[in-house]
Amino acid sequence: MKSSGVLLALLALQSFCALFFLFEILASILGIRSVPIPWHVRELLEIGAALGLLLGAILGAVALRQAFRARARAEANLAQVQKAFREHIDASFAHWELTPAERDVALFSIKGLSIQEIAGLRETSEGTVKAQCNAIYRKAGVSGRAQLMSLFLDDLLAEEA
Repeated sequence: MKSSGVLLALLALQSFCALFFLFEILASILGIRSVPIPWHVRELLEIGAALGLLLGAILGAVALRQAFRARARAEANLAQVQKAFREHIDASFAHWELTPAERDVALFSIKGLSIQEIAGLRETSEGTVKAQCNAIYRKAGVSGRAQLMSLFLDDLLAEEA
């Protein structure tokens, strides 16, 4: 929240500086200046506006770098979670003593593929996939796909608590 306030203040400062330079150019072109500004005040204003824009660019680069670092950390955390989940799935499959074909079917099932899609990917009949699903459910001690999924979700949620 603090960084949001800093970014808003920075945006306001940059906007003011840009408007100052834009007004100076338009005033010069349109000749709308009625009271001349002393040269030393004008130069101080221009220096201040230029410094404000420079500060904005520097702080923008810092914010961008922080965003890239946060993204990299999030991606690394996601990779760890994916690896841990895959290891958990593999350990469960080993514990249930699934065959390689049953492992494939179980993984596709967990991913949400239909029996028809699994049969198409494995180039086998839907009856074979149904039989493999029944063997998987029996070995896992569940009655269907929803309970199979809940086994993994319950384990993940229980580990967090």
